[in-house]
Amino acid sequence: MPIYHKLGKIPQKRHTQFEKPDGGLYYEQLFGTIGFDGMSSLLYHIHRPTQVREVEKPMDVSPKIAVANNITSRKLIGFDVKPKDDFLEAREPLMVNSDVHIGLAAPKKSMSGYFYKNADADEMLFIHKGSGTLRTFVGNIPFEYGDYLIIPRGMIYQIEFDSEDNRILYAESFHPIYTPKRYRNWFGQLLEHSPFCERDYKLPQDLETHDEKGEFLMKIKKQGMLHNLVYATHPFDVVGWDGYNFPYGFSIHNFEPITGRVHQPPPVHQTFETGAFVVCSFVPRLYDYHPKAIPAPYNHSNIDSDEVLYYVDGDFMSRTSIGPGYISLHPAGIPHGPHPGTYEASIGKKGTEELAVMIDTFKPLQLTQNAMKIDDGKYYKSWLE
Repeated sequence: MPIYHKLGKIPQKRHTQFEKPDGGLYYEQLFGTIGFDGMSSLLYHIHRPTQVREVEKPMDVSPKIAVANNITSRKLIGFDVKPKDDFLEAREPLMVNSDVHIGLAAPKKSMSGYFYKNADADEMLFIHKGSGTLRTFVGNIPFEYGDYLIIPRGMIYQIEFDSEDNRILYAESFHPIYTPKRYRNWFGQLLEHSPFCERDYKLPQDLETHDEKGEFLMKIKKQGMLHNLVYATHPFDVVGWDGYNFPYGFSIHNFEPITGRVHQPPPVHQTFETGAFVVCSFVPRLYDYHPKAIPAPYNHSNIDSDEVLYYVDGDFMSRTSIGPGYISLHPAGIPHGPHPGTYEASIGKKGTEELAVMIDTFKPLQLTQNAMKIDDGKYYKSWLE
């Protein structure tokens, strides 16, 4: 995160004695990335954050691949993913490569009885249905429909839902998730041409501090395995912290679209980036205003990337037979474009109310067994006249 934030109590100088009111010292922890070269925060714990009581047998949660080499356009019926009580069990990976795992989840219950940490990947959760609170050891973030939650790797968290009707698109990124470089100046500040600014971020607040000893189950995902570790103290025992490495939220409804006289390419919708994929937000906007404009996108070839589109709400003008929760996959190697009739039908239209999330990967995606269960099997023929 290219923005400084702090919560709670911290010493005046880092790496110095920080005394507890009743004697003893708070324990400092550097929470950093990319060795000592990436984003980092300094956390101050009541107890040492290293006290492990038990390491239990891990469970293999790696995706089960069904199609390793795909050149078929796919349509996945996302709401066919069945709800499950547990947050982690509800997550179903659908499309994966060595850089990112993309999936859906329909969790019914709040996380209870354990804490979670992804030790391998930054996580992006897009909230399609539901609301609640992301609880972390550096503060809490309320979330609602349309929110992106960016959770850096190594973050200890729980999620509380307000109801049982929840739908989430998620991406586990093995590269750090940043805001696009072209939106920022040399100092990290978002520039005037950026479609959002720092005011739009939902930053951690309401720091929870628990001074508790006992047995606290931590589920840690690492190298495709889910490890169960039992800690001797409550993971949320941070009294204060400051730095640049922390989770944050951003609402898709706060993305300000960039428009033009003729059709604008997908990068104008870019919201996040990594070294291996980008995330774009398609939001309600005015169409192109050249007198001869064709608002529908032109046919284009996926030569270098697989395109994943998750349809949230509204009427996506270049597609037919698409509904909320559907996912289209347009793989590298073949061209794609608007469905028959939509190209011509878009002429003269003044605006769109579509809402969608796009993930473009620079490596081909493999499809999992979960994906094939919700594939309609005929989408690739939908461009035939």
